Amino acid sequence: MTVAPLSHADMAARVAQDIPDGSYVNLGIGMPTLVGDVVSDGKEIVFHSENGILGFGPAPAPGEEDWELINAGKQPVTLATGGCYFHHTDSFMMMRGGHIDVTVLGAFQVSERGDLANWATDDAHLPPAVGGAMDLAVGAKRVLVLMMHTTPDGRPKLLQECSYPLTAAAVVHRVYTELAVIDVGPAGFVVREMVAGLSREELQQRTAAPLGFADEVGVLVPSGR
Repeated sequence: MTVAPLSHADMAARVAQDIPDGSYVNLGIGMPTLVGDVVSDGKEIVFHSENGILGFGPAPAPGEEDWELINAGKQPVTLATGGCYFHHTDSFMMMRGGHIDVTVLGAFQVSERGDLANWATDDAHLPPAVGGAMDLAVGAKRVLVLMMHTTPDGRPKLLQECSYPLTAAAVVHRVYTELAVIDVGPAGFVVREMVAGLSREELQQRTAAPLGFADEVGVLVPSGR
């Protein structure tokens, strides 16, 4: 069977499924911003942006952008009914004060203990920029990571030990990749769902830490298939 990895949009939609109705959620820069565009109808999630927005909506249609209304990644967003703006300092008080239920962050590496490395690498073309990641990683009640399973050149990003500087230690609860949904527990990584056609051995080969598997591993199916 041919392996059909999830698209970025499918990955974001899978994350959105796990966010409880009524949650206050911060979306990190990059792929996590897609989560705001794929929330199912009938679910109310209040999205927070560290630059000072609470209650932003999906990306605007092309040509309808308001470039004074942007998220932390400088992407245009819309404002949901009841949304508001406030000072950057107030935004960080929300993050540091434990008022954010869930943060969805990208990552360069995640260790089997849930250590997060997402602000610096050894690539001189990617200058270190931590932004609010450290504050979110330790301040949010639940940390979800949305990332590709390996680097573009095939190196694993799920490791026994992170080789890059840590953003925070032992904070990640669950990881979503194009291949699997993986929990971080006391015994390390536990696979909850995998894409169809991918064997456990193949997933392990792309992971540089031992994988455990749930008693019943669900199947991730790309949209339209």
